[in-house]
Amino acid sequence: MILILNCGSQTIKFKLFDKDLAKIKGGQVSAKNPQEYRGFLISELKKIKDIEANIEIIGHRVVYGSRDSDGPVRITAGVLKELKKYETLAPLHQPYNLLGIRTAQKIFPKAKQLAVFDTAFFKGLPIVAKTYALPQNLRVKYGLERFGFHGISHEYAAREAAKKFKKPLAKLKIITCHLGGGASITAVRNGKAFDTSMGLTPLAGLVMMTRAGSIDPGILLYLGEKAKISNQKLKHILNYESGVKGICGKGDMLEVLQAMKKGNKKAGLALDVFVYAIKKYIGAYYAILNGCDILVFTGAIGFGSAKIRNMICKNLDILKRTKVLAIKSNEELAIAQKIKEEL
Repeated sequence: MILILNCGSQTIKFKLFDKDLAKIKGGQVSAKNPQEYRGFLISELKKIKDIEANIEIIGHRVVYGSRDSDGPVRITAGVLKELKKYETLAPLHQPYNLLGIRTAQKIFPKAKQLAVFDTAFFKGLPIVAKTYALPQNLRVKYGLERFGFHGISHEYAAREAAKKFKKPLAKLKIITCHLGGGASITAVRNGKAFDTSMGLTPLAGLVMMTRAGSIDPGILLYLGEKAKISNQKLKHILNYESGVKGICGKGDMLEVLQAMKKGNKKAGLALDVFVYAIKKYIGAYYAILNGCDILVFTGAIGFGSAKIRNMICKNLDILKRTKVLAIKSNEELAIAQKIKEEL
């Protein structure tokens, strides 16, 4: 049996597969705080063990991974130590990913534990796409380059889109939009990631539900100097208090849509800003790909909201020859597929 564990910042998703990747069982729970999260995680894993103790492999979604890894990695003490270094760069996810690994190791000590990284799909980004215009000594010393995130979802969406389009993935130009609490866009050419909106951290790119996306870095310098806001406070603001929530006070898209129906102008502005940023990236990636065969929407918002998809595609004449698809994300199956390919 293969257990796939996907520990997000608030949710715990799991799916149990047999050796042929037929789904046996799956589930999802959400927690309000770290203490509740830890309790739910232990409880759910113990329930799984009671149902199926013979779990040979556990695959973990890990947001931030090594630059050298483009496939599943066997989790060792050394790997865990390396992954912990990235907690400050991905504070919303990496600590929970590692908590899931450590908890699974305790409850299933005999199972082989493997990590599949969200960053892996972007390992081969062209140098022009991943290079920041910063001094070389800083780039080299601190490893400053575009990593990209949501790679498991982007790659799965591109593969599924090619299947639906009935053409080889290697012969298509695809733009994938993963829109959820976190949001990112990836340009895919010949089956490979060509560019992506997130960067060294998951803060860059699109306006997200609580994350600012790409903003003028001078703003942070200004706030530090004029408002005397510490780096720690800025990190909190950028991760938890910005984006759509920063504009209208609501960090859940369903709440934003409901507020709009009641005439809430701030909610309307927040959604317009959210959509505007996505449209800009679609246009940019259409340009660098020199066309687009398929535009794919995935994620809780991208797949779940036809209203928002229609807002994004409205008046985008470049899409006249582009197939637009909505594909439900299935990161757990994608992780299981990658693990099976390696075995």
